[in-house]
Amino acid sequence: MKLNLIAIGNSKGIRIPSAVLKQCDIDGDLELEVKNDRIILKPVRKKPRSGWDEAFKLMHKRGEDALLMGEDIDRDEEDWQWK
Repeated sequence: MKLNLIAIGNSKGIRIPSAVLKQCDIDGDLELEVKNDRIILKPVRKKPRSGWDEAFKLMHKRGEDALLMGEDIDRDEEDWQWK
């Protein structure tokens, strides 16, 4: 399929036919990647931080959510200079 570049402000763009979008199940945001002189468009399937809630619950269940530093790390504030 041959497409023409169109002016969009200071940029250029293409119109993707709705049949192609439907075929690729694209109805929202896209991820653009340039690889080997090719432009690759992929649908964004996951939202940022999706699955974090389940991962944190699993970490807690396994006991992997312990603090790396003690809670009293900032207790010695005598040497601090507040501005």
